[in-house]
Amino acid sequence: MPIDAAKLKAWPFEPITHTYTQRDTMLYALGVGLGHEPLDTDALRYVYEPQLQALPTLAVVLGYPGFWAKDPATGIDWVRVLHGEQSLELFAPLPAAGTVIGTSRVTALVDKGAGKGALMYSERDISDAASGQLLATARSVSFLRGDGGFSERGQPSDPAPSPRMATPDSPPDHVCELTTRPESALIYRLSGDYNPVHADPAVAKSAGFERPILHGLCSFGVTGHALLRTLCGWDASKLKEIGARFSSPVYPGETLRVEMWQRGEQVQFRTKVIERDVVVLSHGSARVSD
Repeated sequence: MPIDAAKLKAWPFEPITHTYTQRDTMLYALGVGLGHEPLDTDALRYVYEPQLQALPTLAVVLGYPGFWAKDPATGIDWVRVLHGEQSLELFAPLPAAGTVIGTSRVTALVDKGAGKGALMYSERDISDAASGQLLATARSVSFLRGDGGFSERGQPSDPAPSPRMATPDSPPDHVCELTTRPESALIYRLSGDYNPVHADPAVAKSAGFERPILHGLCSFGVTGHALLRTLCGWDASKLKEIGARFSSPVYPGETLRVEMWQRGEQVQFRTKVIERDVVVLSHGSARVSD
């Protein structure tokens, strides 16, 4: 069944109530590389309970509606869906533990043409359940590789939003290198993404990978960790926005080099795997406060 653009844009998402604990907050931080250095007291605040704080990028796993594109009623060829871009806008520090409500919606569908796929833009508000305060908005772009051509059936395509800004050609102002653990994917999956391509060698091989790959959102979280460490003085309240395009997978155990260009509050970045000299997050941007 081909996709119905109007139906997808009106998809009836149920609000997701998500209660998370300090243990969940610490497990997420360990999954994105905190805790490597036992004497690093700045990082310790994100993995140790006495003065526990939540990493800003924890928001990407809160209030998630699940892999709803797999529902046959969507008409999406879900096997061929790729996570293309992710961004996060933060309005208040996340509690170290609490209950939030995730409210999702599809905001745009862009037809690239028959045989060329389509782009689906969606976003999710994460709000504090008790106060109603909006904590963050997560936005993503999914590449529906098998679902192009819907505009040729009389369903209008939305105009493509402005593309993400390319990385500068000049040398970066800041660099942070972080080595992922060999078991990073096995830790990160415990934050909610149990896709076997990140754990089972046979499944990874059938998908064309030499071994299990790291979650894209884990690479995103490691990059957020680098920005927090390098530009924010470990103060989570200073990271206001972060977004990037996923361009290549990471294998657990590889070293990520985050290159940053800063102009006041505005930051551009890209993330590379050092061992293979491959860009894995491109067209990155962030906003940090003083």
